[in-house]
Amino acid sequence: MVASEILKVEDAVNTTCPWSGQPISGDALTLYRERVVGFCNPGCRDKFEIAVRHFDTALQAELHIGSQARQADRG
Repeated sequence: MVASEILKVEDAVNTTCPWSGQPISGDALTLYRERVVGFCNPGCRDKFEIAVRHFDTALQAELHIGSQARQADRG
């Protein structure tokens, strides 16, 4: 997030936390795929950000392994 960018609750794509089902809070917003996503507290937001990083890393590793296999098949 750019320092000058301020995320707002009213811009969130959701009104309840995807982890807890509680209403979202202004101090627990993040950007995901260029959209504002809200959570009930910073802990839920941080848990989401960590999970997304893990999934993105796993997908990148899978893509890299697949690319290597295709190159090996070409000889």
